[in-house]
Amino acid sequence: MEILETAFMQRALIAALLVGITAPAIGIYLVQRRQALMGDGIGHVAMTGVGLGFLLSANPIWMATIVSVAGAVTMELIRAYGRTRGDIALAMLFYGGMAGGVLLINISDSGSTANLSSFLFGSLSTVSDADLTAIALLAAFVVLVSVGLRRQLFAVSQDEEFARVTGLPVRALNLLIAVTAAVTVSVAMRVVGLLLVSALMVVPVAAAQQLSRSFKATFTLAVGIGVAVTLAGTTTSYYQDVPPGATIVLMAIAVFVTLTALAAPLARLRARATETNAAQCPADMADMPGSRQPGDDVKV
Repeated sequence: MEILETAFMQRALIAALLVGITAPAIGIYLVQRRQALMGDGIGHVAMTGVGLGFLLSANPIWMATIVSVAGAVTMELIRAYGRTRGDIALAMLFYGGMAGGVLLINISDSGSTANLSSFLFGSLSTVSDADLTAIALLAAFVVLVSVGLRRQLFAVSQDEEFARVTGLPVRALNLLIAVTAAVTVSVAMRVVGLLLVSALMVVPVAAAQQLSRSFKATFTLAVGIGVAVTLAGTTTSYYQDVPPGATIVLMAIAVFVTLTALAAPLARLRARATETNAAQCPADMADMPGSRQPGDDVKV
């Protein structure tokens, strides 16, 4: 295939695959905790890390990871301990992170509008070998946490008080979710962009919830949708010369709309099948050996 003949597209597709796995894998816990927009806030903070990377001539992905992890921990602490002014503190953190990143990128020697745009909205041609190595290592961490600790993270996301009663380290697990979300933002920013990464954490999960009810089924389907839309969006971006991040997010929304439209008819079919099975059960039991038919004599 033509798309696989160029080295930059090979790197872009591998990065897209990793993003498709990691974003929904941690996003399902954010959705469960009703923190769907947390990834968007971390993306704003990560801009400062990108700017520091350019200013210090360091890898922007690693710098963004460090800064976004610090920002995510701060956000979680504000959420846990903040009172009436907590929302204002978060707003200052988000806006300051974005403004600081834009400023640092522009005053750095390598800063330019093109560099800024590639991090905000994603770019296929900017994924280097060093970036791919960083993305792979960070993605391995996200998968290890989101899958290896899925029972503990689900318990904390579902009911913190119950998790605390059962002896789970709730505060540590909450911080781990925040840190993993921050790492995911760094993984995804080259492909989807910092402004759109939150959508890839949330939309595949929301789409999967239209068809599945169990956590395991939702997790598996959400990751499958994430992989499908990132690979399809990256491929479309290559052939149609459109921004990859926007293309991937619009495809994910299209999947959500489609599954939402199919959810109601499928629910009616399942309900009808359940009623049919319930109606057939007494007849089936009556035909079983040893079953008593109406009118049989009852021996006391």
